[in-house]
Amino acid sequence: MNGPPHAHAGLDGLVMGDAFGDAWFTRSDEPAEELWAAREPRPAPWLWTDDSAMAFVLFAHLTAHGEVRPGDLATEFAAEYGRDPGRKYGPSMHGVLRRVAEGEDWRAVTTGQFGGQGSHGNGAAMRVAPLGAWFRGDPGTAREQARLSALATHAHPEAVAGAVAVAVAAALAAGLDGRDVPPRAAFLREVAGHLTDGDVRSGLLVAAGLPGHTSVRHAASVLGSGRLISAPDTVPFALWCAAGHLDDLPEALWETVGGWGDRDTTCAIVGGVVAARIGTAGVPAAWRAAREDIPARSGWDPLVATEVGVG
Repeated sequence: MNGPPHAHAGLDGLVMGDAFGDAWFTRSDEPAEELWAAREPRPAPWLWTDDSAMAFVLFAHLTAHGEVRPGDLATEFAAEYGRDPGRKYGPSMHGVLRRVAEGEDWRAVTTGQFGGQGSHGNGAAMRVAPLGAWFRGDPGTAREQARLSALATHAHPEAVAGAVAVAVAAALAAGLDGRDVPPRAAFLREVAGHLTDGDVRSGLLVAAGLPGHTSVRHAASVLGSGRLISAPDTVPFALWCAAGHLDDLPEALWETVGGWGDRDTTCAIVGGVVAARIGTAGVPAAWRAAREDIPARSGWDPLVATEVGVG
């Protein structure tokens, strides 16, 4: 199985967003606000982080199986972590992936996090957009497969909801190929309709209710932009940004990074969702040259991705 073109495009967009956003963790003495307002990209190289590293594993897993097998996926995440642990993994993931690699049962490890609540971080959401694109136009299947993919590392219901929301958004966006883009509010409400009650769903409904003239800074202040590294603090903002720019990937990433916060992760989510619909052909050549390459082990194929306009 080679994988659907929209999933290849979504992975390319996710990695572009991850590397673009991570490059904006600037030094304290740099005028980041002024550089952002001038639309001045950061200097190369743009390196991808754990967002992409885990997305590569998930994409390769889908390529091999066509579905998510959580236990196998947890083992594969742990193996990738062991191969390259310096990709800015979150503090809790270091422990989770090391313990899984040492042979502990993945269910016991993930459910035992944070006093038995499991992690409600944004790690399951950051990697999942290509999965949603894989199940293009089928948000019900995307929802279930995203749930299983989240459980490999995150047991908390809000972390699962964050992954489901991003996957559903990518599935819906990919299904819009060649069709008009719905209004931002309508798109966000449709995504929320696939979630159970909770903080992520509530955040999406708040995002849907923001006025059309809302600035990215105000949206970030209302919704959060990942500063807490949690799914409820990350996913509603990221999907608000994506839903407003489903026809323009560079502008989507510029707006997203302007919320600051966990900018590699918010941009990874946005890049994956938007590229699932339109590919990355509109990304400037200089950006692609600056970005670290996608490794062959992921199974990503740029020739397949070009079927949705990726250059």
